[in-house]
Amino acid sequence: MRPRLIGMSASVAAFGLLGSLVTACDALGSGGSTLRLVAPEYGDSPATSSKAYWDELTTAFSTAHPGTEVEVTLYPWADVDREVTRMVQKGDAPDIALMGAYSDFAAQGRLYAAGDVLPISEEANFLPPLAEAGSIDGTLYGLPFVASSRLLFYNEELFDKAGAKPPKTWSELKAAAKALKKEGVLYPYALPLGPEEAHAEALIWELSNGGGYTDSSDGYSIASRQNAQTFRWIKDNLVAPGLTGPVPPAELDRQEAFAAFLRGDVGMLNGYPSLLAEARKKGMKVGTLTMPVSDTLSDGKTPPSVGVADWMMAFKHDGNRQRVGSFLDFVYEDKNLNDFAGRYHLLPSTVSATEASRGSATDPSTEQFLTALRTAQLYPVNDPSWLQVSNIIKRNIGKAVAPSADPNAVLEDIAQQVRAIAHQE
Repeated sequence: MRPRLIGMSASVAAFGLLGSLVTACDALGSGGSTLRLVAPEYGDSPATSSKAYWDELTTAFSTAHPGTEVEVTLYPWADVDREVTRMVQKGDAPDIALMGAYSDFAAQGRLYAAGDVLPISEEANFLPPLAEAGSIDGTLYGLPFVASSRLLFYNEELFDKAGAKPPKTWSELKAAAKALKKEGVLYPYALPLGPEEAHAEALIWELSNGGGYTDSSDGYSIASRQNAQTFRWIKDNLVAPGLTGPVPPAELDRQEAFAAFLRGDVGMLNGYPSLLAEARKKGMKVGTLTMPVSDTLSDGKTPPSVGVADWMMAFKHDGNRQRVGSFLDFVYEDKNLNDFAGRYHLLPSTVSATEASRGSATDPSTEQFLTALRTAQLYPVNDPSWLQVSNIIKRNIGKAVAPSADPNAVLEDIAQQVRAIAHQE
């Protein structure tokens, strides 16, 4: 998932800690050996670097299992997928990687299945929508680590000034945006369809009209009738009347939209837990809603929210299965998983950690994100082509709402590129 403002969502600028090694003595077995973990940097400054978490975790692991060295290499989110791919291509894959995709490595036969490295009870402990997204042909390869779901955020103070009402339908969203614009709000509805994470915003809108990236047979349906209707409506009802702000949606990245929201310049946008935590830290009054639905959607139909997860994967090397399994078993203990999720205002990936976090949650809104995650739809990350497909979507989907664009033609062009990828495989 291409992160994020914090954690699940912002590509992090290098600040001197990235690429550093965190080491700890561990170990199972005689003589000792080294486990290598490659992970992304979830923090946005030295003070929030995830190096501190891995330092503490590996130290605790070494205390419980004296003997094997654990090395953790951190990369920015913008680089981690590429770096792991480079390592694999060189024949130097790490033992464990944490990143945004896993299925291409699974398709190459390079990964242990969850059942090879975790007890059955732990494999069954992952939240169902995450386990489904992490599975290929019923076998779990991508171990969900932390997750988030998306909800519509609205600035309550701006809504009060504009006399706007929290929307439940697209027409109500448009009415609220018009009232906000009349009040002088810079971005009545922030629509980040820039290349940073356009595929998330696009999927949120597609689902709210009964569409999505895949059909009932799990094939890509980029240019479906529902999706074409969705982008036509966005273009005609939000972009053309100037309700999406001064920056063209195709040029507005998610991080820029989030920064504008925190400045008080945005009336509505889709966000996740870490943004809500940042906004409330600044004293903002923020309301949250499920995404408003198309006025033509069947009565009573509730589309799923969008869910996003980051994936642990265990690479096969001679003699490393037991040590990898013991380390992953430690990582997925409730207290360790909740420690990481809590630091970055994300959601834990297991049933037991979710239950354990409820009693200690200081933000009651966390429950709303957890509820959304239980029935969320995730990207089709279990398709080995998804990494390439998502890049095509990110680079092109914003064109569908450009002033001179035909949304259907843009979607058909994207679909054609996707079909070409599928043909190569």
